[in-house]
Amino acid sequence: MQAEPKPGTLYIVGTPIGNLEDMTFRAVRILQAVDIIAAEDTRHTGKLLQHFQVHTPQISYHEHNRTGRIPEILTYLHYGKAIALVSDAGMPGISDPGHELITACIAAGIDVVPIPGATAAITALSVSGLATSNFVFDGFLPAKRQHRREYLETLLTETRTLVFYESPHRLRETLGDLGQILGVNRTMVMARELTKLYEEIWRGDIKEAIAYYQEKDPQGEYTLVVAGASPSQPEITEAQLRAELSQIIKQGVSRSQASRQLAQETSISRRYLYQLALSIDQESV
Repeated sequence: MQAEPKPGTLYIVGTPIGNLEDMTFRAVRILQAVDIIAAEDTRHTGKLLQHFQVHTPQISYHEHNRTGRIPEILTYLHYGKAIALVSDAGMPGISDPGHELITACIAAGIDVVPIPGATAAITALSVSGLATSNFVFDGFLPAKRQHRREYLETLLTETRTLVFYESPHRLRETLGDLGQILGVNRTMVMARELTKLYEEIWRGDIKEAIAYYQEKDPQGEYTLVVAGASPSQPEITEAQLRAELSQIIKQGVSRSQASRQLAQETSISRRYLYQLALSIDQESV
């Protein structure tokens, strides 16, 4: 016989990231049996609960009300209520609200129990074909370009597989920064709309990813999986390529010829190098 939720316990419940069939039996049982469900968006979670015939009352817990809501939830827990925390999709606390509440419960001596479910990062990594024995999950990169580029600089020599989340409206900028900082030859996988109707898993390298989204508008939420740096052969960054092109052009060679020469030396696409050459200011050469 399965145990009922323990009074005064916070349950961290994973929910589907798209396909409702990924909901676990255990998650449904816990949501049915707890006293309260703390949800990132009660309307969104309400549809999930209706689908699985869960009638447990909800309260909201999200980024904008967490400061006031945490003491309230702690009070419920101290009085013996069992509470389930859910986010809109995936595991709460993983690039979703939950971390502050979890740490507050731990500090207060309240039991925190995981009810595992799908996460986009692990789902994408598992089908990426890149190394999975060691990886780094970095969530969403900084929104401001300067901060994002500075952060990527700290990952330049990271040999573990890199996993990021990115929104469609920043994808092109982020791909450009990945190419310039980490090097355009890095293998990467872009997973979009995982487990949903329009799921797409794209594989290639960063320069091909940049070209792909020059022709196509980004849509949906993305998980980016990027190969780590080779310990024996450092990547050529976009900044380095620009510098090499500038040096060749200063010798009186045309941008087209410079691109062709560097392509032969590096095995990087001549078309990509030519686009870089065209973007170099005339004054710098």
